[in-house]
Amino acid sequence: MQSMSALGVHWQSADGMARLVALVLLVMSVSTWVLILWRAWTLTRARRDLQRGLPLFWAAAELPAGRHALLHMDRERVLVPLVDAALADSQPGSLAASGRVQAQLTRRLRDALHQVLSALGRGQVVLATVGSTAPFIGLFGTVWGIYHALVSISAAGDFSLDKVAGPVGEALIMTAAGLAVAIPAVLAYNLFGKWVGACEAELEGFAHDLRELLTTP
Repeated sequence: MQSMSALGVHWQSADGMARLVALVLLVMSVSTWVLILWRAWTLTRARRDLQRGLPLFWAAAELPAGRHALLHMDRERVLVPLVDAALADSQPGSLAASGRVQAQLTRRLRDALHQVLSALGRGQVVLATVGSTAPFIGLFGTVWGIYHALVSISAAGDFSLDKVAGPVGEALIMTAAGLAVAIPAVLAYNLFGKWVGACEAELEGFAHDLRELLTTP
């Protein structure tokens, strides 16, 4: 309760710039946690889809049957797009259809793999941006708050230690807030990057196996 009342006093005494910095940090924090929860859910599903879907696909008798087995298992659509790319044909009369069959298949699988990996990596840029900028935004808020406090004290003409320590201590809250926003974003970025990397390795191997399956006599 005392910390909440201190924050309330700090908010009331802050000027427009300090309040703007606090609101920016609040938006960044809420966005980060929403993104963390959403990506943790989707990436967990994708990893489970890979673990459960790959054995089912390779147990099928033929490629269309393998695709059918994946339809209800591949909830995040990390495997089906690659199978669809393997089954698709290039549009007749286009440059894509003018090369060798093996080259056409490689191109389709590569494009599908890039799309899947792009979807798996969605949100990483936001986490990296928040993790790298939030501490500096909090530090700017602290510097601005200290400047604002010193100006106010100078106008009042009272430079005693107790008059300076309170406003400066309140301004330091912004640095702590910036770190509190940045640390979860950095940890989530590293963890999700590891998960995406593991999925990427599995998908690249799957794409390679599909190509070998369709090009080997």
